[in-house]
Amino acid sequence: MQTIKFNTSNLSEKQFVQELRKRVSDYFKLSNISPKANTAMIIKTIVLLSAYLAPFVLILFVPMNPWIAFALMVLMGFGIAGIGMGVMHDACHGAYSRKKWVNDLLAGSLYLLGSNVLNWKIQHNVLHHTYTNISGLDEDIDDKGPIRLSENKPLKPWHKYQYLYAFAFYGLMTITMLTNDFTRLWKYHKAGLIKGQQRNMTKEVIKMMVRKVIYLSLIIGLPLWLRDFSLWQVLLGFFVMHWTASIILSFVFQMAHVVEEAEQPVLQDHMQHDWSVHQMNTTADFAQGHKLLGWYVGGLNFQVEHHLFPTICHVHYKAIAPIVEKTAKEFGIRYNVQPSFSSALLSHIYRLKELGKA
Repeated sequence: MQTIKFNTSNLSEKQFVQELRKRVSDYFKLSNISPKANTAMIIKTIVLLSAYLAPFVLILFVPMNPWIAFALMVLMGFGIAGIGMGVMHDACHGAYSRKKWVNDLLAGSLYLLGSNVLNWKIQHNVLHHTYTNISGLDEDIDDKGPIRLSENKPLKPWHKYQYLYAFAFYGLMTITMLTNDFTRLWKYHKAGLIKGQQRNMTKEVIKMMVRKVIYLSLIIGLPLWLRDFSLWQVLLGFFVMHWTASIILSFVFQMAHVVEEAEQPVLQDHMQHDWSVHQMNTTADFAQGHKLLGWYVGGLNFQVEHHLFPTICHVHYKAIAPIVEKTAKEFGIRYNVQPSFSSALLSHIYRLKELGKA
């Protein structure tokens, strides 16, 4: 796999990084608080897991109209997305706890939507966070079917209309992961990334297959076994659950990186910015003042802070955001932020439209 270096001769950038890290560190020391999860985070974890598991238990054991079961599957979709953003994400970054076993346990919540933790850690922690918005390395901006997310990818005639049809395809994200996990694992194996994680490829394939069989047996098999729902009703509910989760997850992640103000640098062996400044240039916050949204999306509306300090639990992002913004302004570093969810969504749509043109 190709590796690149982030380095700069710009003294101001180096000073910015040093000062920012010092100020954020001082915030936690002076406040006498841990940068990991607090009581509020633990309560959130219980609520989000319950939003996924409780509706499923009701579907299995409480007689109900299929339409009510259908609505509960939609609620499960919201639960899946919430768990992914607000629990699994922190745990995979080691941000939930100082104890590895706690992070590993909660990172395993990814198996609740049929996906694979090892793949996620490579794709997200290693590739996306290291090479943010660099086409060819950051898979988050690879083409998604007929959707062009990078200005450095080939332009096709149908991309002209992607700002209209993109959201339908966004809804397939978690469904396609059920099978794409295998091809992605093989791709990482060939690139030497599985070995880099000190894992055995054969064992990982077997574990992935077993987990997916168990997941499908539970999420599809149990309703068919315990209830009188037809196969098409169960499969439709399964699809709607995943489509709901996928739309939410796609919106949140795309509004942080595929927006007008987020740069998409050309891949080079030597990048001309410090890594932290690169994160500032390629990432954007949105709706910083929206408490309910921030709670549900796991602080990912503070994406700048997350990319700069991925091992800090998201419950602290709102507090350190003013520190990041103030320090950036002092050193003349751009700080990207959209004031609301709607403005960020519109910016993403405009960016899709731009990416559909020559």
